[in-house]
Amino acid sequence: MFESVQTLIDEHRRVQEELSDPAVHADAARAKRVNRRYAELSRIVAAHEAWVAASDDLDAARELAREDEAFAAEIPALEAGVQQTQERLRRLLIPRDPDDARDVIMEIKAGEGGAESALFAADLLRMYIQYAASKGWKTELLERNESDLGGYKDVQVAIKGSSSDPAQGVWAHLKYEGGVHRVQRVPATESQGRIHTSTTGVLVFPEVDEPDEIAINQNDLKIDVFRSSGPGGQSVNTTDSAVRITHLPSGIVVSMQNEKSQLQNREAAMRVLRARLLAKQQEELDAAASDARKSQIRGMDRSERIRTYNFPENRIADHRTGFKAYNLDQVMDGALEPIIESAIQADEEARLAAVGSES
Repeated sequence: MFESVQTLIDEHRRVQEELSDPAVHADAARAKRVNRRYAELSRIVAAHEAWVAASDDLDAARELAREDEAFAAEIPALEAGVQQTQERLRRLLIPRDPDDARDVIMEIKAGEGGAESALFAADLLRMYIQYAASKGWKTELLERNESDLGGYKDVQVAIKGSSSDPAQGVWAHLKYEGGVHRVQRVPATESQGRIHTSTTGVLVFPEVDEPDEIAINQNDLKIDVFRSSGPGGQSVNTTDSAVRITHLPSGIVVSMQNEKSQLQNREAAMRVLRARLLAKQQEELDAAASDARKSQIRGMDRSERIRTYNFPENRIADHRTGFKAYNLDQVMDGALEPIIESAIQADEEARLAAVGSES
């Protein structure tokens, strides 16, 4: 694996030169791609330099210890430093998910549990919005279908980051959130104080950077307009502002009625459609790839139960990684980082093992 480092260092130098070319910055899409690659390669170059420096320090200490035994006491700590920097470099050399730097579109859907599931969908939305705020990300509510008690039968939100570093990307963190989230608590509608178990589904899609990245033939689209329904503003049931787009080849259907303007709803629906087509394209590639290349944490089975939120015990448990903590109240306020880090680490361990078995 380390034999490829020099190739990446050479690429880093070429990308750095490319960034100094005004023509690159004249093309926003190209500049975005080049900046992302530069940020990714910069992490590898820095890790390699740290490993080389630690190795040089260890070699020097061993050489000095031959003449003065006092230097021998420094060797164990220096050996540990070499191992740490080597492991960091090794992890950075694992091929990244090419979508890691992308923004995401997240859909939260009520499942089993009726009104309680819809209320928990609203709680999850708030949790993700709070988490996004803690990361400095921006959120945009694209669509919502409210329930009678103030929850959401279905809600879609776009989450946008600001870093060009793929490791800090929105998709790099939130791609592990897709699946079934189970909640155990006493519902607001429960008069006997009994604990109920409900489920809410979360879907996460990487958002397409540029509209032409996913080719969509307009002849493949069936577009219907209709009047908005449900709780809402003055446009509800007064104008044909809601839009439903059906992508005929894939069968994907996207409906939008959040905005008062038909044009805005159509643009939002196309954003979601592109994201779903990109995800479908990636799933097909993953299905064709070897098992070693598939993520062990982020599977394609959207019916997988990934996490349990137990309110009476204030417990949060992730069933894929074994993570468990008793700070559910803080998690619901957006303190998701330890849970997400456990998924990232478990995924890295699986991919490291896969790379090792291949080699």
